[in-house]
Amino acid sequence: MSIASLGNGPDGDGADGKATDTPAAPAGSQAVMRALDVIEAAADAPIDLNHLATAVGLTRSTAHRLASGLAARGYLRFAAGEGYSLGPKLLELGARARTQRPLARIARPYLDHLAAETEDTVHLGVLEGDWALYLDKIPGRRRFEISSRVGERHPVWSTGLGKALILDGDAAEWEHFFAIGSARGPRQEQERAAWLGRMRDYAARGYAFDLEENEPRVRCVAAPIRDAAGQTVGAISVSSASHYMDDARMSALSRTVTGTADRISGELGWRPGAGRR
Repeated sequence: MSIASLGNGPDGDGADGKATDTPAAPAGSQAVMRALDVIEAAADAPIDLNHLATAVGLTRSTAHRLASGLAARGYLRFAAGEGYSLGPKLLELGARARTQRPLARIARPYLDHLAAETEDTVHLGVLEGDWALYLDKIPGRRRFEISSRVGERHPVWSTGLGKALILDGDAAEWEHFFAIGSARGPRQEQERAAWLGRMRDYAARGYAFDLEENEPRVRCVAAPIRDAAGQTVGAISVSSASHYMDDARMSALSRTVTGTADRISGELGWRPGAGRR
């Protein structure tokens, strides 16, 4: 059975099974759109047949036929007393979609735009074990070079990108990362209390700064990238020389960087409310 066939056939509800009259559409595409409407109606929580029919604007019998067909193929799951919810086939397809759309490829157009807009160096990175790993870098246009390379690992505690990757952690996790790796900025043993205080502030705001902690005279603004479940799967940062990065510009850039991170997250299925921001 194909999805296109799920909405076809007589059901006593009129030519198209709609609860109200609507303009005619090609039978195959109309059936596909109805089936997708049914799936989306069950996306947030289990939904019973009556509410499902109302949500998608179909009669009860048409909604039942579509939902039953989708359940038979694994796109929906039916449980007595609960109704319809998303099925295992969607989990399988979601996993395949993630493997087909690696983060670096998805993020690259957004990184290019961010670099052009700010004229500063832009990084993309992920957490690899106890380190921040750079996956991509767009050099800035200013007469200042950031000494980083794709494939390098840097301490989490000293980089803005690293801090953004652990914003959802607790104090114990933050202290764990603070003890790993050295940087050319301030001596970390003298900055521990102040660093933890800044991390609490960053976590509340949803973005992080590097205030010359990783490298002298280099500052950056970073924000996390989230997947459909709201989990942090990467981060982006904008870095430049400290004389281009006074407090006012860093504050303004925080909105630009978090906006770009949100758009990349949207490509991964994240929506506001699905995770912290």
